[in-house]
Amino acid sequence: MRELICITCPMGCHLVVDTDEHGEMKVTGNRCARGEHYAREEIFNPKRVVTFTCAALLPDGSVPGPGSDLPRRVPVRTTVAFPKEKIPELLGALRGITVRLPAVRGTVVLQKALGTEVDVIVARSIASK
Repeated sequence: MRELICITCPMGCHLVVDTDEHGEMKVTGNRCARGEHYAREEIFNPKRVVTFTCAALLPDGSVPGPGSDLPRRVPVRTTVAFPKEKIPELLGALRGITVRLPAVRGTVVLQKALGTEVDVIVARSIASK
């Protein structure tokens, strides 16, 4: 038996996932069909939206220094939920990425991350001065 809280809507149903004697998974506590779908996805194929910050570079290729109004890091995120078991590998890949300023929200910094259909994009526009 496993207990989950459904996050697909604001109701936050308390789900109980149990397997019967025939190996069939049964979900209870959900007030809509989305709860059962969420529980099955969370058990068999968990995914998360990943956020991170990548190093920023000025247009001339230098790093913003102390006293600069520009940030040294640029926020990025996955466009959709990413397979949970691959997150550590994704974070390793993102550590090696730099984003040249100005950074425009929605710009892809890593396309089809780790062979998935998920892109990593700039999460917030940052102008260079």
